[in-house]
Amino acid sequence: MTAVRLGADALGFVSYMPSGPGVIDEGLIRTIAKRVPPPIATFLLTSHQDTDAIIDQQRWCRVNTLQLVNALPEGSHAKLRKALPGVSLVQVLHVRDYGVIEEARTIEHAVDGILLDSGNPDLAVKELGGTGRVHNWEISRRLIETSTVPVFLAGGITQQNAAEAITATHPFGLDLCSGVRTDEQLDTDKLAAFMGAVHAAV
Repeated sequence: MTAVRLGADALGFVSYMPSGPGVIDEGLIRTIAKRVPPPIATFLLTSHQDTDAIIDQQRWCRVNTLQLVNALPEGSHAKLRKALPGVSLVQVLHVRDYGVIEEARTIEHAVDGILLDSGNPDLAVKELGGTGRVHNWEISRRLIETSTVPVFLAGGITQQNAAEAITATHPFGLDLCSGVRTDEQLDTDKLAAFMGAVHAAV
C-alpha cells in the first residue's frame, strides 16, 4: 500500500489490455482491492466492450470504480448502472483532436467521470493507455472547463510535468502508470517523487 501511504486518493488495477504496461491477474486485483481502506477509490481498468463481461469482472474483483478504456455500445452505461448500483463509472476518452470535446458531451450524462488519455483505439493493436505520451493539453483544458462531470488527466504524466499539467488544465485528478515504472515494474522512488510534486503544486 505504498501509494496510499504516500497520499494517493485512488489505486488503479489494470486487467487484460491489448497493449501497455501494468497488467496484473484478476485474482491479485481482488486480493488487493479487499485490503484498500476507505475512502481510497479502487479503479479496475477494463478493455471489455461487452457489458456482461464487465459486470462479471467487477463482481469478482470487487472494486468501487470501473475505468472503461474502450468505447462502449450505446446503452451500455445504463446497463452497468442498473446491474452495479454504487459502482462509479469513469469513461476513458483518447485525445487525438478537438473532436473529443463533442465525444465527451455525448456521454457525460451517463458517467460519473471522464479520463483523458493519449491512446489510439483505431490501431490494429489498440492503444488504450500506458503509452507514456503527452497529448494536447489545450484540448483537455477546453473540455475540462465545460464538463459537467469530474475529468481526470492521463498520458505521459511524470514527476517532471505534474505541476505543469495541473496548472495547464486544472483536472479533477491525475492518472499515471508508465511515469512511475522502471523496467516494467513500479518504481517507489519515482512514485514518491511524483506525489511530492503533486502535493507541492496544489
